[in-house]
Amino acid sequence: MTNLKISIITVVKNNKDTIEKNILSLINQNYKNYEHIIIDGGSEDGTVEIIKKYQKNIKYFISEKDNGIYDAMNKGIDKVEGDIIGILNADDYYFPEALDIVKKYFEKYEEIDF
Repeated sequence: MTNLKISIITVVKNNKDTIEKNILSLINQNYKNYEHIIIDGGSEDGTVEIIKKYQKNIKYFISEKDNGIYDAMNKGIDKVEGDIIGILNADDYYFPEALDIVKKYFEKYEEIDF
Protein backbone atom coordinates (compact mmCIF):
# COMPACT_ATOMS: atom_id res chain seq x y z
CA MET A 1 0.00 0.00 0.00
CA THR A 2 2.32 2.73 -1.17
CA ASN A 3 1.45 6.05 -2.77
CA LEU A 4 -2.10 5.94 -1.48
CA LYS A 5 -4.38 8.58 -2.95
CA ILE A 6 -6.43 10.46 -0.36
CA SER A 7 -9.75 12.00 -1.35
CA ILE A 8 -10.93 14.88 0.80
CA ILE A 9 -14.53 16.03 0.53
CA THR A 10 -15.60 19.45 1.76
CA VAL A 11 -19.28 20.36 1.84
CA VAL A 12 -20.06 24.02 2.23
CA LYS A 13 -22.83 26.59 2.09
CA ASN A 14 -22.30 30.28 2.78
CA ASN A 15 -18.94 29.98 4.56
CA LYS A 16 -16.88 32.73 2.98
CA ASP A 17 -15.09 33.42 6.28
CA THR A 18 -13.52 29.96 6.59
CA ILE A 19 -13.45 28.23 3.20
CA GLU A 20 -10.17 29.80 2.11
CA LYS A 21 -8.32 28.51 5.20
CA ASN A 22 -9.84 25.08 4.51
CA ILE A 23 -8.60 25.03 0.91
CA LEU A 24 -5.16 26.39 1.79
CA SER A 25 -4.73 23.74 4.48
CA LEU A 26 -4.87 21.11 1.73
CA ILE A 27 -2.74 23.03 -0.72
CA ASN A 28 -0.07 23.28 2.00
CA GLN A 29 0.01 19.56 2.79
CA ASN A 30 3.39 17.82 2.82
CA TYR A 31 1.73 14.76 1.24
CA LYS A 32 0.66 15.72 -2.26
CA ASN A 33 -1.16 12.62 -3.54
CA TYR A 34 -4.64 13.85 -2.70
CA GLU A 35 -7.69 15.24 -4.41
CA HIS A 36 -10.00 17.89 -3.00
CA ILE A 37 -13.67 17.69 -3.86
CA ILE A 38 -15.89 20.60 -2.87
CA ILE A 39 -19.67 20.38 -2.91
CA ASP A 40 -21.36 23.73 -2.39
CA GLY A 41 -25.04 23.95 -1.55
CA GLY A 42 -25.67 27.09 -3.57
CA SER A 43 -23.80 29.72 -1.56
CA GLU A 44 -24.76 33.35 -2.09
CA ASP A 45 -22.24 35.10 0.21
CA GLY A 46 -19.03 35.05 -1.82
CA THR A 47 -18.01 31.49 -0.97
CA VAL A 48 -18.14 30.38 -4.61
CA GLU A 49 -15.85 33.20 -5.72
CA ILE A 50 -13.26 32.17 -3.12
CA ILE A 51 -13.45 28.53 -4.22
CA LYS A 52 -13.05 29.51 -7.89
CA LYS A 53 -9.88 31.40 -6.98
CA TYR A 54 -8.31 27.99 -6.17
CA GLN A 55 -10.03 25.99 -8.93
CA LYS A 56 -6.72 24.58 -10.27
CA ASN A 57 -6.11 22.92 -6.87
CA ILE A 58 -9.58 21.38 -6.67
CA LYS A 59 -10.31 18.08 -8.41
CA TYR A 60 -14.08 18.58 -8.55
CA PHE A 61 -16.35 21.47 -7.62
CA ILE A 62 -20.07 22.00 -8.01
CA SER A 63 -22.42 24.60 -6.59
CA GLU A 64 -26.08 23.65 -6.59
CA LYS A 65 -28.97 23.21 -4.22
CA ASP A 66 -28.90 19.91 -2.37
CA ASN A 67 -31.02 18.07 0.16
CA GLY A 68 -28.78 18.73 3.13
CA ILE A 69 -25.30 17.90 4.35
CA TYR A 70 -25.52 14.13 3.88
CA ASP A 71 -26.81 14.51 0.34
CA ALA A 72 -23.85 16.80 -0.36
CA MET A 73 -21.40 14.32 1.20
CA ASN A 74 -22.81 11.52 -0.94
CA LYS A 75 -22.41 13.68 -4.06
CA GLY A 76 -18.76 14.07 -3.10
CA ILE A 77 -18.29 10.37 -2.42
CA ASP A 78 -19.63 9.65 -5.92
CA LYS A 79 -16.71 11.67 -7.37
CA VAL A 80 -13.75 10.26 -5.40
CA GLU A 81 -10.96 8.33 -7.04
CA GLY A 82 -8.78 7.86 -3.96
CA ASP A 83 -7.95 4.90 -1.76
CA ILE A 84 -8.90 6.76 1.42
CA ILE A 85 -11.83 9.15 1.87
CA GLY A 86 -11.85 11.97 4.40
CA ILE A 87 -14.41 14.63 5.22
CA LEU A 88 -13.07 18.10 6.00
CA ASN A 89 -15.89 20.40 7.05
CA ALA A 90 -15.82 23.94 5.66
CA ASP A 91 -15.01 25.43 9.08
CA ASP A 92 -12.09 23.07 9.63
CA TYR A 93 -8.53 22.78 8.37
CA TYR A 94 -5.58 20.39 8.50
CA PHE A 95 -2.08 20.99 9.79
CA PRO A 96 0.56 20.44 7.05
CA GLU A 97 1.46 16.89 8.17
CA ALA A 98 -2.12 15.58 8.53
CA LEU A 99 -2.29 13.58 5.30
CA ASP A 100 1.19 12.17 5.92
CA ILE A 101 -0.02 10.81 9.24
CA VAL A 102 -3.13 9.26 7.67
CA LYS A 103 -1.13 7.66 4.85
CA LYS A 104 1.43 6.18 7.25
CA TYR A 105 -1.30 4.79 9.51
CA PHE A 106 -3.09 3.10 6.62
CA GLU A 107 0.22 1.63 5.41
CA LYS A 108 1.09 0.32 8.86
CA TYR A 109 -2.34 -1.22 9.50
CA GLU A 110 -3.34 -2.58 6.11
CA GLU A 111 -6.32 -4.41 7.56
CA ILE A 112 -8.19 -1.22 8.46
CA ASP A 113 -10.83 0.07 6.12
CA PHE A 114 -12.09 3.18 7.88
